[in-house]
Amino acid sequence: MDGSFVPNITIGIPVLEAIRPITKLPIDVHMMVVEPARFAQQFADAGADIFTIHVEACDDLEASLNDARAAGMRPAVSMKPDTPASVLQSVLPLIDRVLVMTVEPGFGGQSFMPEMLPKIARLADMAHAAGTELEIAVDGGIKDDTAGDVIDAGATTLISGTGVFNYAGGMKAGIEAMRSAGS
Repeated sequence: MDGSFVPNITIGIPVLEAIRPITKLPIDVHMMVVEPARFAQQFADAGADIFTIHVEACDDLEASLNDARAAGMRPAVSMKPDTPASVLQSVLPLIDRVLVMTVEPGFGGQSFMPEMLPKIARLADMAHAAGTELEIAVDGGIKDDTAGDVIDAGATTLISGTGVFNYAGGMKAGIEAMRSAGS
């Protein structure tokens, strides 16, 4: 977060460089910044695997996605709640993952917006029609009581902060509850 595209400012390259040596898990950097592609090579060099950029933050989305792939990362696109799924139609073959924001980006702890479920379903339909194995990630208000609906709509990856870290039974129980919701 750069304090411009969204009002908060958060971690950057030094934190990524500190985390990369201690995990083999893929690291997705969700770039909530204006013109994120200008940082693609720096984040790739620091150890990022997935480079998620907001469609609303790029003057040239296709070039930005190509920059991420050229830097060695999987290109991904995030969408704010008011952005329609149709804006990705032309770049669908260029992306590995789409991240549907089910809250306004920039602040944790917001409530899930159920009106985003049709957008998730639309993206799943678009991916199927295009014959792509698009990963559909969802972030914002994802908890044990929203996970099932999101999965039923077509999400393949759930991203949760407070639904895991503030779960009454602890983080492990929170993750298990979300996994059970999708069964």
